[in-house]
Amino acid sequence: MTSLDTGTESDRTPAPGWTPTPDRAAAPRRVAAASGLGSSAAVRAMLEARSVALVGASPRAGSFGRRMLDEVAKSSARPRAYPVNPRYAKIDGATCYPSLADLPEAVDLALLAVPDAALERELTLAATVGCRAAVIFGNAYSNPAVTESVANGLRDRLTAVARGAGMAMCGAGCMGFANVSYGLRALGYTEPDPLPAGPVALVTHSGSVFSALLRARRGFGFTLAVSSGQELVTAAPDYLDYALDLPETRVLALVLETIRDGGGLRRVLDRAAAHDVPVVLQAVGSSAAGGAMVAAHSGALAGSDGGWEALARAHGVHRVSDLGELADTVELFAAGRRVRSSTAGGSGVATVHDSGLERAHVVDVAESVGVPFAQIGPTTTERLAALLDPGLLAGNPLDVWGTGAGTRDLFGSALRALADDPAVTAVALAVDLVPELDGDESYPLAVLDTADHTDKPLAVLSNLGSAIDRDWASRLRARGIPVLEGTRSGLVALRHLLDHGRTTATADAHRAVGGRAPVDVARQAAGTELLANGEPDSVALLKLLAAYGMQVARAQAAVDLDAVLAAAAEIGYPVVLKTAASGVAHKSDVGGVLSGLRDASELAAAYADLARRLGPRVLVCQHVSAGVELALGIVADPQLGPLLVVGAGGVLVELLADRVVALPPISGSAAIELLDSLRVRTLLAGARGTPPVDLAAIRDAIGALSDLALELGDHIEALDVNPLICGPSGAVAVDALAIPR
Repeated sequence: MTSLDTGTESDRTPAPGWTPTPDRAAAPRRVAAASGLGSSAAVRAMLEARSVALVGASPRAGSFGRRMLDEVAKSSARPRAYPVNPRYAKIDGATCYPSLADLPEAVDLALLAVPDAALERELTLAATVGCRAAVIFGNAYSNPAVTESVANGLRDRLTAVARGAGMAMCGAGCMGFANVSYGLRALGYTEPDPLPAGPVALVTHSGSVFSALLRARRGFGFTLAVSSGQELVTAAPDYLDYALDLPETRVLALVLETIRDGGGLRRVLDRAAAHDVPVVLQAVGSSAAGGAMVAAHSGALAGSDGGWEALARAHGVHRVSDLGELADTVELFAAGRRVRSSTAGGSGVATVHDSGLERAHVVDVAESVGVPFAQIGPTTTERLAALLDPGLLAGNPLDVWGTGAGTRDLFGSALRALADDPAVTAVALAVDLVPELDGDESYPLAVLDTADHTDKPLAVLSNLGSAIDRDWASRLRARGIPVLEGTRSGLVALRHLLDHGRTTATADAHRAVGGRAPVDVARQAAGTELLANGEPDSVALLKLLAAYGMQVARAQAAVDLDAVLAAAAEIGYPVVLKTAASGVAHKSDVGGVLSGLRDASELAAAYADLARRLGPRVLVCQHVSAGVELALGIVADPQLGPLLVVGAGGVLVELLADRVVALPPISGSAAIELLDSLRVRTLLAGARGTPPVDLAAIRDAIGALSDLALELGDHIEALDVNPLICGPSGAVAVDALAIPR
């Protein structure tokens, strides 16, 4: 049997500052029994393939088939590699097989570097001959041999073939993967050799991001890096589950444009949290939360970002907004230093500067991104004051600019003094780490001195990435000291580091309530029947909310004046009259809400007006005293299920778009955290002499909606409770709208 010569074994070079597990074979894999997860045999066969078929291999320099061949040859795991191409008898002296059917064995992995027109044929053949996995590099969209309508179904057919054969499949439209921990490069594009080894598992839908991060020369390396593309079969959670099996994986980095397996992703995020593995996420585009949510405010408020927001909140995920923030945050986590439990209640970071202006700039940016500075104690203040030149003030952040004499000792002493303060959770030297033209190395040496003095998180925070001294950055990173390459991105990274303990606790609390209370079968059946009969009217919907424990305003429907007056007599004056005309989702927008009607004559006049303008169907409702108006909602996400939306209500619902999105179930403390995230929170505390509202009542209303979402979420496209009028004696739902599935 002849297989491709895979060449000399490449070293897996550890990333700067990272020490791999001494004996990977002996190191125990993380156990996933608690979550019911475990990497599938097919996924493991793909990522740890011992035999690889390279369909479309070519000896032609610069061709895709040549690059694919060369990349596999660099694999230190030395898989048995079989080039497949009917145009060649041999490549590099090794037998080249005309077809997958001619291979001497059923391989673990088939790399398909073929045109879209040949993809279905080759994947079907791979499945037929027993290949356990495949990588599809092509886009799998157009097939010139067939009509466009058939071509558009190519991806579905590829999915069916692979799933029918129980195959794992990376792609389509991907760049492949590199299992650095195992030593396998299944790539069609030239990447660094060797790849940096380290604690980060990367999964991205973007091939460009994949290459950028592999080539970034930052202070982290990888256990696994996957360009997963369209994820026709194998999705991000499958790769992450495998990566968490590796004891070397200590950080997950995700760059995703959509959620393709919501349940699987939630389970693997729970698993990461259980092992205290930080997850850093850059989400691009939409999770399709709510789609175009027709008439309901909740869908519009959740928006395209609502699913990601809810996912991150529920599972303690660290969201970043761009690749700069991602790289800085991943590097800071990968360095391994965490906020110590003894300083978890500390007040924040400490920074040392060589510029008064840059210090002020850092303070401005820190405030905008929510990074607190530690309130240092008098002992630390005295230590700092003894170091400083006249005119410089001892404090945090600290400007230590001096004459230049003894700079290393000066800055090192300042950093160590701050690191010793119990209120300080992390320390950074915030300077422009530029190449010093006079050869002075005082700044980085001061950081190295401090690293030997403290085990608290320590970093260099540089204001301008393009000016960084790359040689010194590499030396610092080799000692496990992150070099953060931008003011904003670096401060965001520090915020995530400080937040990690709190977000982990939040995720733990979420899991603690994740078992959900037993279903109230009778209540669920009644709600299901109501929603199955079309869009329910407000009266029926308010009764449903009341059944879940929400305080609601009394309301009755009426279609003529006699019924209107009778309803008001039963409810009690004053009353509110609302139109119930079909097709009117937002009654106040059309003048369909008349409030404070004090007696029968006012009510009769109001009814005559509404009936003339909007028709005879109305609701007569209990008057609820004015208060702070909130909106609660449910919106369906196709991957994550029902999302809860909490925001400013009444007319403010659209004017402010002040909302938070969360996944049920919601604990009482989590409900209060949601309220604390709103801008209208200050109104709830009482403003301009108004009394504070009953937060416990709002908490209970959110909890009631959470229970409803869990029991009836499968039947709801969107639901609005707007407004929920909140005052010192309670929180009352006065109107509701539901759009059933």
